[in-house]
Amino acid sequence: MNKLRIGLIGLGTVGCGVYKTLEHIDNVEIVKVAVKNLNKQRSVDVPAEMLTGDPYEVVNNPSIDVVVELIGGVNPAWDYISTAIKNGKHIVTANKELLAKKGEELFNLAEEHNRVCLYEAAIAGGIPIIMPIKTILAGNKINKIQAILNGTTNYILTKMDADGASYEDVLKEAQQLGYAETDPTGDVEGFDAMYKITTLATIAFNSRVKVENVYREGITKIRKEDILRANELGFKIKLIANATIDENNNADVRVHPMLVPKNNMLAHIDYVTNSVAITGHPIGHIVLSGPGAGEFPTASSVVGDILAIAREFNTTDYLLPMMRCHHHSTANPVKIEDTYNKYYLSITAPNAIGVIAKIGTICANKDISLSSILQKGVEADNTAEITVITEMCLEKKIREVVSELDNCTVNSIIRVAN
Repeated sequence: MNKLRIGLIGLGTVGCGVYKTLEHIDNVEIVKVAVKNLNKQRSVDVPAEMLTGDPYEVVNNPSIDVVVELIGGVNPAWDYISTAIKNGKHIVTANKELLAKKGEELFNLAEEHNRVCLYEAAIAGGIPIIMPIKTILAGNKINKIQAILNGTTNYILTKMDADGASYEDVLKEAQQLGYAETDPTGDVEGFDAMYKITTLATIAFNSRVKVENVYREGITKIRKEDILRANELGFKIKLIANATIDENNNADVRVHPMLVPKNNMLAHIDYVTNSVAITGHPIGHIVLSGPGAGEFPTASSVVGDILAIAREFNTTDYLLPMMRCHHHSTANPVKIEDTYNKYYLSITAPNAIGVIAKIGTICANKDISLSSILQKGVEADNTAEITVITEMCLEKKIREVVSELDNCTVNSIIRVAN
């Protein structure tokens, strides 16, 4: 039996998981592994002759059939992958940023050289989502995605909820436990989820979504008071990657915190778990959930892609046609100010007669109906926190309301999930 010969670029947490898993698979052989630091202690024992500090020894090796890229980022990963494709190698990657920023160029290059690029691990770790969309769900017209795609932010929001703690305190704890990076910007400001929903929406909608058109807002402004008030109103706060498309190819794709009703399954996805809810026809509504990161969950998706290539390798001149890029259109971006949403507003206002009436009047003048308005107690400085939940309204109108709330401080504006 001819073995599929693999070159790995990157031997971090996921790379070690891939190496350990492939050791027990008979029809695959790891030939070369490129690492940044040859002397680093790792959880796998790799023969010295298999290691190299030069990734070009992997991508230029004529005996390698598949290059597995696990280092992340755009540069130098793009140079390695593009060189490998030009050298006739198939690609498996977990690189969500590269896919979001250079996906079109990557898949065009792969098709030009008749090579496949698989990326199941790039979206939701161990949750199978790309292959199901491209195969078993291929007959569906998917028009909506709501997903929790970042374990770090989900862990922070869950701990804030469970412990009644502040964002700053939980972030510090998450960093100590290794759930958050020393520089957590990529996670807490929503970049990670933005990259993932860009590619996921492109695949699900069969129309290319540009990452620069995806609205992004992180969780750094979420207060423990917002978590508490959301609970009282029947919601949980989650960082949601949201994408919808209409019959005219207008795509509204964004990442931001949302109040999720407690009767919605996503409200109960806690800690580092990820989940993807898909709506379409004829499937209706389905939810997939599981580990969104980690050594073996992510390795599971990477190895699954490798074995998909192995099954067809040397059996056809055109491998895995269903898994290739078939996008011939680009979605029309919908700007966030043109979207319709329900909103949660936390407002600190003077404890004076007519303040609540004034808020209601300003909203009414903007054609905004209120679902609820609540004041609880008065502070020592004679101010009160007023919580407002609106009905569906235009984003630009809610911004106008905020600008007209004189003598009031708007502490939080959070969209509410449908």
